[in-house]
Amino acid sequence: QVHLVESGGGLVQAGGSLRLSCAASGRTFSSYAMGWFRQAPGKQRGFVAAVTKNGATTNYADSVKGRFTISRDNAKNTVYLQMNSLKPEDTAVYYCAARGGSSYPSQQEYQYNYWGQGTQVTVSS
Repeated sequence: QVHLVESGGGLVQAGGSLRLSCAASGRTFSSYAMGWFRQAPGKQRGFVAAVTKNGATTNYADSVKGRFTISRDNAKNTVYLQMNSLKPEDTAVYYCAARGGSSYPSQQEYQYNYWGQGTQVTVSS
């Protein structure tokens, strides 16, 4: 069982930056690949970024490549999402998720077992 709590969301102007954090409970954080997903108003939740258990390999949605960076600190049981050059279309609730079993940084939502409650990111134009 993993309990995930996101933080770091807020209101930012277009072109600005935010860093999201996701703190995990338990002592087995390093056993999970981690991902970030987002859901904009009126849209389905979609993949943003993911990272393997050891942090060596990452995977990004095309829409955020070159602007967002996912990383993790297994000693702190935390995964991060650094978001730069933010655009109004990045406005969404951002969720972190943990995937047990395979370390592959999957883009598939159904492959993640545990989810946080989400944090709102709003980018103004």
